[in-house]
Amino acid sequence: MVVARGVPDSEAVLVPHASAGVGDARHRLIAGLTARGLDDSVVDDAALVLSELLSNALKHAYPLPSGGVRAAWAVRPDRLLAIEVTDGGGPTRPRRPSPSLTARGGRGLSIIDALAAEWGVRGTAEDGVTVWALLPTRVRGGAADDVRDFFDIDAVEPLDG
Repeated sequence: MVVARGVPDSEAVLVPHASAGVGDARHRLIAGLTARGLDDSVVDDAALVLSELLSNALKHAYPLPSGGVRAAWAVRPDRLLAIEVTDGGGPTRPRRPSPSLTARGGRGLSIIDALAAEWGVRGTAEDGVTVWALLPTRVRGGAADDVRDFFDIDAVEPLDG
């Protein structure tokens, strides 16, 4: 896993294009958001959204040229938690869900649709496809204004180890 360094209060990780990386990214998100004082329910929702976005990217899309999938998150100045997963695109684009009651899968985007204030897709297979979600935030014992993070995921370097 690769993590952004030198950018205060932002998180970006390069997750291997394999299911093992989902748990590592989820644990990093939980630790970071908890350390910033976000309410446990927000952290739980964010972990679920990140897991679903990464799982979908690993199942339905190609890796980035680096061989991985990029995940990033930050609480924006408008107090919405932005979660993004960027992959190399795939044969289809994510779209609003409508799984049947008997479908064995296809509920990941329904979960995101239920938890997120908004979500969408941008980019192309040539440049990378990003699926993003915005979640409302609350902090423990204070106002959301107490949390000030800015989203800049351009610089990534390998984690030690």
